[in-house]
Amino acid sequence: MRKRITQVLALAMILSLVCVFLVACGGSSDSDASSGSGDGITIFNSKMEIQDQMLQMAERYTAETGVPVEVYYSNDTVSAHLATRYASNNPYTLSMVDAKDIYSLAEEHALDLSDQQWVNDTTHAISVGGKVYGFPVCVEARGIIYNADAIEKIIGKPFVPSDYATLDSFKELIEQLKAGGMESPTGVMKEDWSLAAHYLAQVYEEREDPDAFVRALSEDTTKLIDDPKFNSLMDTFDVLMNNSYAKASAISAEREVTEQKLAEGEIAFLFGGNWDWSVISAYDYTEHMGIMPIPQNTDDGTNTKLVGGGSKYFFIDSSSNTSDQQKQQAKDFLNWLVYNQDGQSFVVNDCALVPAFSNITLAVSDPLGASVKVYADADAMVPNYNYLPDDHYAILGAQFQKYLAGKDDREGFAKQVQTYWKTKTLTAHS
Repeated sequence: MRKRITQVLALAMILSLVCVFLVACGGSSDSDASSGSGDGITIFNSKMEIQDQMLQMAERYTAETGVPVEVYYSNDTVSAHLATRYASNNPYTLSMVDAKDIYSLAEEHALDLSDQQWVNDTTHAISVGGKVYGFPVCVEARGIIYNADAIEKIIGKPFVPSDYATLDSFKELIEQLKAGGMESPTGVMKEDWSLAAHYLAQVYEEREDPDAFVRALSEDTTKLIDDPKFNSLMDTFDVLMNNSYAKASAISAEREVTEQKLAEGEIAFLFGGNWDWSVISAYDYTEHMGIMPIPQNTDDGTNTKLVGGGSKYFFIDSSSNTSDQQKQQAKDFLNWLVYNQDGQSFVVNDCALVPAFSNITLAVSDPLGASVKVYADADAMVPNYNYLPDDHYAILGAQFQKYLAGKDDREGFAKQVQTYWKTKTLTAHS
């Protein structure tokens, strides 16, 4: 009997050690993460491409500061995933979300950060009701990604993006590239998020009052097919689509193949954003690449600007499930990202992100990010529209794919967009 008691105690000790080890290691599973009221913070990361870097950072940060940090990622949508955490009274200390999530969640779940020093060093923080809740993780922007080496090899002179700001000049360049041996100078990503959340979104964003335009669509007081901006952007899209290497099978084109062709100079242009560097850099890319505004025959200046701004935001949980100590540790972590050399290097060098804070002067390492920083520093960016409904890119992305595949014309696509917005009741936001 004594021997059996000893065996049970030994097993209990082993199991307890295993539990301690698992908690200390953290990881990518979301099922066992717990904020609790003890020492240390949990971080939810919604940016998949930097998950490995986040995990490595957590280990270093814990070793250097003594504050345990666990990082988690989920394949679920941000809103659905966080809803399950709130329902179980088990929120993350810090959550990285999209801008729209800050607007919908902040007043109920986020800590007011208005008194933090970094608020004065960025123009990208998100406020709701006069209080700062959203810490900008980085700046991202979209436009036409170009391979300057591939272009210059044919045109025989330096490629200057501003020389091709109009659609007319861009079309002339396309024809010059084709005459010089580049059979198909462009690529188009078929993904619904690229088509609807990024390209179509610029129809709303590239105007003085996006809210008013979206409201007019919702109330059916304007006709999209007659809108100059819609037609201007669709004219450019048609040029990209009709000169694509995958024109004959556009919906079968794989993102990785398209970006490899751009990286290696087989094609010259692709609509996308600086986040695409995470894919492009995996291939044998040429030295000189960048992002330029979408060429348009317009006089409103939008053809000289990228579209973008703050991308991904941290907020700190304000509930009693997160202790005062954890809230302070979370604030300290955000300040580390902005003011500590190691924190700045993590953002710029490890994650290859464009910093959202004016005090961070580290050179951005990748060429797409460097392009974005030039436009950001020059205040040459059209702001993101952060209030699209959650189903916008899925529903209208599918409609845009039909257009890309030649199964719908511009008038039919415009009608689908118009019909979608008629079903939406817009909510007020500050």
